[in-house]
Amino acid sequence: MSYAGPDFEPPQPRRRRGPLTVALAALVPGALLGWLVYETVGGPGDDGGSGRASVRSSSPAASSAPSDDAKEPSASPEPTTSASAPAASGPLKGKVVVIDPGHNPGNFRHTAEINRKVDIGTNSKECDTTGTSTNDGYTEAKFTLDVAHRMRTLLEEQGATVRLTQDGDRPFGPCVDERARIGNRAKADAVVSIHADGSGAGNRGFHVILPGAVHAGAADTRAIVGPSRDLGERVAGRFVAVTGSAPSNYVGDGGGLVTRKDLGGLNLSTVPKVFIECGNMRDSKDAALLTSGAWRQKAAQGISEGIVSFLRG
Repeated sequence: MSYAGPDFEPPQPRRRRGPLTVALAALVPGALLGWLVYETVGGPGDDGGSGRASVRSSSPAASSAPSDDAKEPSASPEPTTSASAPAASGPLKGKVVVIDPGHNPGNFRHTAEINRKVDIGTNSKECDTTGTSTNDGYTEAKFTLDVAHRMRTLLEEQGATVRLTQDGDRPFGPCVDERARIGNRAKADAVVSIHADGSGAGNRGFHVILPGAVHAGAADTRAIVGPSRDLGERVAGRFVAVTGSAPSNYVGDGGGLVTRKDLGGLNLSTVPKVFIECGNMRDSKDAALLTSGAWRQKAAQGISEGIVSFLRG
């Protein structure tokens, strides 16, 4: 989620995020013991993955689709937000999960629109950004959509109704405030925003961003801070277990969890929500993972298992 320009020029070093010490032992909740085993299937290399990999589980899939999301007047035309079709049954039947693929692949063509300011409660921020990329040009926007597609398949097979905030099906955006509204209007049981970082070379690992307690303007996260932390800890724990990736060595004091109050997608959420930065695209070792279809399948599986653990308690 580092912010490069329209041509994805290498970004300047980023301001480090505020630390939050969390013991790694807390990242793997006991509730996951005995949880169903996934069979990971991922294509090799930069396959742009459809995410339609098979997963074997003890139960099949899902529920009715949520209500329509809010419209953004400046994004014209704006297709309907992507949602899964109702499935038969499964442990997550009746649960709604919103996956928020960070950044739109078309954002760089709409700099004026994405640079306009929107209210995030505590202050105003840009509608959205282009995101970052690897040094070889594999973009964060492409990465996040691929992981989102894989997650959608895994979660639908568990019975969830899955909604994406964007599926590369609109010219730009949605803006950060609309991303929050999509989850709110869907009455989502869990929302996860997928990102990859753009920090300096040598900075490695993932981190999960949790909402801080904010009560200002249109933002009031007080009711979701607790459940969002639970969601974030479970996602982080399963991400470690499935991918083998270590928590960030540059933010989060080695615990993989960071709390922030400056992100509109979190500030304006009224449902449990976290962000995950899956790795650093500007580090060659992390980039090798992020550009691997097989690793992206593991990332999708780890995040999905964390969501399932949270929703099943």
